[in-house]
Amino acid sequence: MIKIRVLDGGMGRELKRIGAPFRQPEWSALALMEAPQTVAQAHQNFVDAGASIITTNSYAVVPFHIGQDRFDAAGLALAGVAGEQARKVAAGAGRPVTVAGSLPPAMGSYRPDLFSAAESIAIHRVLIAGLAPHVDVWLAETQSSIAEVEAARAALGDDPRPLWLSFTLDDEPDNGPALRSGESVTEAVRAAVRLGAQAVLFNCSQPEVMADALAAATAVQQETGHALELGVYANAFPPTPKDAKANETLDELRPDLTPENYARWAEQWAERGATIIGGCCGITPEHIAAIAARVG
Repeated sequence: MIKIRVLDGGMGRELKRIGAPFRQPEWSALALMEAPQTVAQAHQNFVDAGASIITTNSYAVVPFHIGQDRFDAAGLALAGVAGEQARKVAAGAGRPVTVAGSLPPAMGSYRPDLFSAAESIAIHRVLIAGLAPHVDVWLAETQSSIAEVEAARAALGDDPRPLWLSFTLDDEPDNGPALRSGESVTEAVRAAVRLGAQAVLFNCSQPEVMADALAAATAVQQETGHALELGVYANAFPPTPKDAKANETLDELRPDLTPENYARWAEQWAERGATIIGGCCGITPEHIAAIAARVG
């Protein structure tokens, strides 16, 4: 029997739900600044729901969210706090819990057009330095282009920990599964193999586009003979327009993606080869509990 590892859900929405300091543009980084104990509580809620992988709350610790001056002054320390809070919860879990160090899109989610390799590498090196004492694996997540993951790999240098690369997908592709840059999932997974990734995941996209992405990833595995762990953590948003602006607003959530319905999607992903399954924006501890009950 293949073991499914359950990933956590959406940190920002969970922080907001439990009453943590939360506003735009700082988003989930505000809790690190003003109430780090709430970050630990959010992690704990996902662990209690059955997650065996938790992701550091470092996604918004970038100039895009907190501003360049604040990043220069406090980015390293905030990344350290994010790592500490996750490690504390994992250490007290009473069972193995993996801490994944989140390396976000440094120039803004869904915006491959804003990407700068040099700036991205510089930002990620600050995050890596702060997170490094606390994490088990590196998770470059919500990556919209191959160039973004290449920069994340470059920023890590010779760090020996496993690298997981997670791509965000075009919610309404014109010609097969594709990244938000328009590059094909096939090209992206080939790049992940070249970069030495241990796992390829797909996140922050509609549940409906995930199965085709998994099929494309499996085909690359067969083509290259390279064993990759595959994973999915979808969001609960309606389809995101191609001209969407990151951090512009707090998106509405789909009413049909109840915990039970989302768990049915998780079953499909497991049947198609995913062994890491969780949730992204809008996916709650209740959703994670449903996943753990069905496939965990």
